[in-house]
Amino acid sequence: MRRAEPLRWVLLAVAVVVLAVFVLAQRQSIDVSYGQSPATSTRVEEGSAGELSDATVPSTEEMTALVAADPVVRLPGAIARWDEERVREAIGGEDTRILVAPPGLDEEERDRVREVRSATVRVIGTQVSGGMFQATPDTLPGWRARFATGDITDQLVTLITALRKVPRPASQDTLRWRDPSGPELDTVVADLRADGLHLADGSTLRRVPEDAGTAFPDGAWYVALPAQPYGEPLPAYGPALHRLFPDRPLVVMYGSWIEYHGPGAADFAELAGTSFYAHFGDRLSRYDYPQQNVLGVYLGRVTDIRYAGLFDRPLPYRPWDPLRVALPALPWIFAACVAGFLVLSIRSLRRSGGAGIRPGDPQRGSARARLAGLTALAVEVSLLTDARSNPALTRGIGKLEAARKALDDGLPDRHVRSLLADATAELDDTARLTEIPGYRPDIYLQGRLS
Repeated sequence: MRRAEPLRWVLLAVAVVVLAVFVLAQRQSIDVSYGQSPATSTRVEEGSAGELSDATVPSTEEMTALVAADPVVRLPGAIARWDEERVREAIGGEDTRILVAPPGLDEEERDRVREVRSATVRVIGTQVSGGMFQATPDTLPGWRARFATGDITDQLVTLITALRKVPRPASQDTLRWRDPSGPELDTVVADLRADGLHLADGSTLRRVPEDAGTAFPDGAWYVALPAQPYGEPLPAYGPALHRLFPDRPLVVMYGSWIEYHGPGAADFAELAGTSFYAHFGDRLSRYDYPQQNVLGVYLGRVTDIRYAGLFDRPLPYRPWDPLRVALPALPWIFAACVAGFLVLSIRSLRRSGGAGIRPGDPQRGSARARLAGLTALAVEVSLLTDARSNPALTRGIGKLEAARKALDDGLPDRHVRSLLADATAELDDTARLTEIPGYRPDIYLQGRLS
């Protein structure tokens, strides 16, 4: 009996520790990423990211006079273009005035453009607005035409028909493509083989961003071209290079338009493009960001997508977490400790009620029996406690441990009874807080100690 006594309390202590660890690990979380993306996005003040150009606009009064004299006014530096025939059809016979301003204006200059009330449609960069409306693309072809060539035909037609309250014609993909010529392709391939980067004349990219490796760990090749002339076919470098290097990730820029070709492009390229331009398209349309900044933010978005684990790609390293591995086994360890404690408690109770009680020492036997009964009650009720009842249970278990030590050390009976009385009161509070009358000590012990 003496040997079983320490083991019994060790099992109880282990059960309590395991229960506490398991409960504390059950936290609700909304983090569904496979890892924490190292890409960061911070809010920057206007003008701190190279998005403002040297362009300026006249005063509101001067622009108002220009709009009154001409239905289409293009201010110096304006880049927006459109299909004049489709826009004329959308206008019909209405008196529609269009004011086109350059991108990269600061807030004060943009306000001057918006204050030209006589302009039916105001275009800042490629941002199209008029009245209470603003027209923006919502598909990849629309963003591609807008940022690769400055084509705003669909947005103009959409806005004008909305202002006239007439049906809007279906959108059209106005871009045309051509295969790059042999010399064009050879020049690009030679640069890519040399250092993985081709910079065409007029591009504003200077180097590959330093954190590009987090977006494409296996390395990617980059081709940067300036915005293409409106109405002319674009050289399709992406498909041509992909045919030559099918296993190489390829990023091609036409102005502020970025497209991906390479492994997994069927799903990944569309998601990356849609996510990026839906988020930043409006800002890109009214500012004049250099390609260096645009590519850096795009690669950050690609990194976020990779770390989300949405595609069959190598996931980032995640340190081994012993708690996550051991967590499924904790309930079984707890159950085994409780079962061992109950078995040893029953054996101790039986011995206390018979041969374990020496003649002439009835109070010691009764105290041990009550201790065993209250301990069994504490173990059973621990499975049902919550934040309100846990403190009372913890205090009760502490009193039981003190009573056990008092019995083993032969301390006076009055001290032992006092500790058992305190433990009984705490367990009674526990049962009351859990709202289970059957676990109140007086009721629970009736059948065990009678």
